[in-house]
Amino acid sequence: MTVELAVAIAMFVGLVAYAVFGGADFGSGFYDITAGSAARGAELRTEIDHSIGPVWEANHVWLIYVLVTWWTGFPTAFAAAMSTLILPLLFALLGIVLRGAGFAFRKYSPTLSQARFYGALFAGSSLMAPFFLGTAAGAIASGRVPADGQGDRWSSWLNPTSLLAGVITVACCTFLAGTFLTADATRAGHESLAAELRRRTLLVGAVTGVLVLGSLLPITRDAPTLAQGLTGRAAPLIITSILGGLVALALLWKQKPAAARVSAVVAVASVVVGWGAAQYPWLLVDEVTIADAAGAPATLRALLLVAVLAGIIVIPPLVYLFRLTQSEPWTQG
Repeated sequence: MTVELAVAIAMFVGLVAYAVFGGADFGSGFYDITAGSAARGAELRTEIDHSIGPVWEANHVWLIYVLVTWWTGFPTAFAAAMSTLILPLLFALLGIVLRGAGFAFRKYSPTLSQARFYGALFAGSSLMAPFFLGTAAGAIASGRVPADGQGDRWSSWLNPTSLLAGVITVACCTFLAGTFLTADATRAGHESLAAELRRRTLLVGAVTGVLVLGSLLPITRDAPTLAQGLTGRAAPLIITSILGGLVALALLWKQKPAAARVSAVVAVASVVVGWGAAQYPWLLVDEVTIADAAGAPATLRALLLVAVLAGIIVIPPLVYLFRLTQSEPWTQG
């Protein structure tokens, strides 16, 4: 394995982690915004606050890790993507910032109207951020980011593959969030809330599966290089994703949400890994390969060392944090 490929894999591991853990946080916005009135949705919104409150900022560590590794290890490809995709990436950043503001200010709002405003801000921006991140990924995967960074600022991400990627990203995040929230509500003994979340997550999971399968034909026409990879080397991963999703739905149906979380994570992670495998060896599809975009060998070796150190320093505290959040069920006062 070459050093540039090792760095690319290390970067992609961070992307998968962000898709799973950050995605589960983002997806909670759907359940928040559809929870109903202040009185009817109070229990669900309290569950969301309890579930994501301790970790919602920590999960952005993965995004920072991915961006810094990409910028340092593959600077020309990073510059090209940032130049062409400045609009969706700015919209995604805006969503992340507004989401944080809404989540924090809702708790301290002096009036119900302000709490509703900040709640809507949190929920809407929670869906806005993954949508635009998905469109950016779709632009790269469909070969619309040229090596010189002079791609069209609008058509690069306003196209069938990018829009489908954005919608599928939101759907996957929502499915993950629903599975995690159902498990948390069940663990806390909130049976009626768990039953409601289970029904809604089953519906979201079915819709997500239809979207993933239904997107294959448009992608085949719009992004042939990606489609060739999806039906070739990435096919086992796509099959794994489908099976993981079906198992997650079956476990939810049988009221086993804790086990369903594992299958849901496998399903979503397999989609992301399948995308990466499908576009290999391209970093910018049809434009720049991983080898061509790589920086200086000394820089790449240093990045690998940093990645190892980061794993040793960061991952154990994150695991401990997740364990703490799962150790004590909350009770609504």
